[in-house]
Amino acid sequence: MYRYNIGVIGGSKTNDHYCSVAYKIGELLSEKNCIIVCGGEGGVMECVSKGAFDHNGIVIGILPGFDKNDGNKYLTIKLPTGIGYIRNFLIVRASDVIIAIDGYSGTTSEAAFAITEGKTVVSIGDMEIKNKDSDGKFIKAATPEDAVHIAMEEVKKIYE
Repeated sequence: MYRYNIGVIGGSKTNDHYCSVAYKIGELLSEKNCIIVCGGEGGVMECVSKGAFDHNGIVIGILPGFDKNDGNKYLTIKLPTGIGYIRNFLIVRASDVIIAIDGYSGTTSEAAFAITEGKTVVSIGDMEIKNKDSDGKFIKAATPEDAVHIAMEEVKKIYE
């Protein structure tokens, strides 16, 4: 069975609500045998990693610094890049579909880049991106279950 790479992006600081959303997404993606690709640090990234970890999932953390010890403790694979937040582009490129959870300017920039690259971004939270000039999509989801369902439908379109 092919394992899809689903990127999960979001703020390095988050509140309890979005942490539980991220945790549930980590759980659901793990149940679907997806590989989660994220920035590997705290906040949403740590919460999604913990959700995957607790459900035997795989999470690849693409870290901005040189030290793999900077990654959160729930990562399966820690990839230090030493390129700072330019690593956000690597997260997008390594992912088939992106799930964006809340976040601020960094999350928005990653989502916009993904759409420009022709990828689908499924968003939970207040983010809004209008797209006219690329093949990428921006789709809002209300719940973690909706987000994962939409992501799976979108990724199947790539490989079927």
